[in-house]
Amino acid sequence: MTTDLQDLLALVAVVNAGGFREGARASGRSASSLSDAVRRVETRLGVRLLNRTTRSVVPTEAGARLMERIVPALGEVESALDVVNEFRDRPSGTLRLNVPVSAARLVLPSIITPFLKAYPDIRLEIVTEESFVDVLAAGCDAGIRYDERLEQDMIAIPIGPRFQRCATAASPAYLNARGRPRHPRDLLQHACLRGKFPSGAMPLWEYERDGEIVSVDPSGPLIFRVAGAVDLAVQAAVDGLGVIYLFEDWLKPYLDSGALEPVLTPWWQRFNGPFLYYPGRRYLPSPLRAFVDFIQANRDPG
Repeated sequence: MTTDLQDLLALVAVVNAGGFREGARASGRSASSLSDAVRRVETRLGVRLLNRTTRSVVPTEAGARLMERIVPALGEVESALDVVNEFRDRPSGTLRLNVPVSAARLVLPSIITPFLKAYPDIRLEIVTEESFVDVLAAGCDAGIRYDERLEQDMIAIPIGPRFQRCATAASPAYLNARGRPRHPRDLLQHACLRGKFPSGAMPLWEYERDGEIVSVDPSGPLIFRVAGAVDLAVQAAVDGLGVIYLFEDWLKPYLDSGALEPVLTPWWQRFNGPFLYYPGRRYLPSPLRAFVDFIQANRDPG
């Protein structure tokens, strides 16, 4: 039984994008050609691989099992074909990175432009996602995360600043009206703007000073999705709605301008910066190898 490689790639494009139209936009093929390709694969295998509705396209159990096996295999095929890139003067191809919004906002801006100028034949695709994912199953070459537990076959290298802090801040008008917290537990008496991950988890606010670690679970008038509504929450804090807890680098422009006033600064907890992680394969795709080399050559010591 033979199945055309392009048909399998079409199936992967549809599943990764969550639909035929979305897959068409991502792959540069027409939605009808993707539908025909998936139908051919299903016919040859004799099993339905996708459940199609008017609102979504999701893998069946058989489709999900196939994706678990086929995506890494297709990655290896792509890596094998990529070996010829070693005979080119400059690396080429597409590099797909899976990163959290914080990395896209705070880490990558200073990296992307010089990297793409150094490697003009490489195309960079950024996928933002807050949960820890299997980068290969997600159709990506590498990811960026903070101190996550990585699988044994993953390699992790530092990228961006080596240490960061989460800052707490509010507008001067809010603090003048409600008072300035002196201890993290004082936040329980304040209106706090809380971030929530797509998983539904709402992380505690953590502080540390002189060996004392304090975690608080404050409440307030606004809960925002970490993946996409952070700027809305920052503006709400600037407008005096309450206290915000966020990466110091994200709030720095507002702290510098005076739009926000730092709160509990001696308690701000420092943590390790992010890591670039990728599968520990013998042969890395040339765009990923170029990116790894670039990151290591331009590592931020701070």
